[in-house]
Amino acid sequence: MTITQLHYVLAVAEHQNFTKAAQKVFVTQPTLSMQIQKLEDELEVTIFDRTKKPIQLTEVGEKIVQQARNIVNESDRIQDIVDQQKGFIGGIFRLGVIPTIMPTLLPMFIGNFMKKYPKVKLKIEELHTEAILEKLKEGHLDAAIAATPLKMDGIKEYVLYYEPFVPYIPSSVNAEVSEKIDVDDLDINKMLLLEDGHCFKDGILNLCNASRDYEGDQLQLESGSFETLIKLANDGLGMTLLPYLHTLELKEEEKKHLKMFKDPVPAREVSLIYNRSELKMQIIEALRSTIAGVVKGAITFQNVKIISPLSKKKENQNN
Repeated sequence: MTITQLHYVLAVAEHQNFTKAAQKVFVTQPTLSMQIQKLEDELEVTIFDRTKKPIQLTEVGEKIVQQARNIVNESDRIQDIVDQQKGFIGGIFRLGVIPTIMPTLLPMFIGNFMKKYPKVKLKIEELHTEAILEKLKEGHLDAAIAATPLKMDGIKEYVLYYEPFVPYIPSSVNAEVSEKIDVDDLDINKMLLLEDGHCFKDGILNLCNASRDYEGDQLQLESGSFETLIKLANDGLGMTLLPYLHTLELKEEEKKHLKMFKDPVPAREVSLIYNRSELKMQIIEALRSTIAGVVKGAITFQNVKIISPLSKKKENQNN
């Protein structure tokens, strides 16, 4: 049994196709098939059911893949130990970022990070939280930036900052609202929300302690873009909540529609999350220090109340 064979097994388990798996690990399909067959012969078991399309893991194959992932991670740790001993910060680093953080945070730190650590080759993906957690579990991401706490076994969370929720309420929607408001002043049925899959939407619903009921509404809209929500709010179609960093980029005319919550200010916790195997910790620490350096001047709120990013259903599942 070799580490290479285990890499091949993991590739087939991911792609459920021998040809695609071979392309992923840069070998020919016959070479990959032969090595997996050798492993199955040695173990005297069948890892993949080749009669099904797409290819499926057998019952024992599921257990083998789980253990193979652990072994491959531990083998990667050897190089990681050597890199840390040498003080080397470099190599490929795969980072996931949720969509409501990517456009504001990334431009703030990415230039500084690349200049300071030129040997790190960043591969960044914009992904929803569920996809991030799956990719971290499978070893396809080294770390991610997401809203926390997530309360997931095997995932560690390194808090970066707390980002307040900021009400965006044009006078055409509510002319009487004061500059500082309570959560009770929000009307969830007038709230323009992001589409399902965004943890920021779940955070708003948790903040308002409500679910969105569209029954009887003339307009039913959930968007993937804050820009769309802002434009619709400007047209008098509702109010919305924005992440604080996003408000820094608004036009001066739009900033007039921003309100603030009374203390403690509702906020989301933003963290670097990574697998408990703690591979590439020297790069994770470099990312943390770089981000902390640029964010501490932008977000100065002290008295905040952390709002869970988990939907009520997921929160119940994790408890």
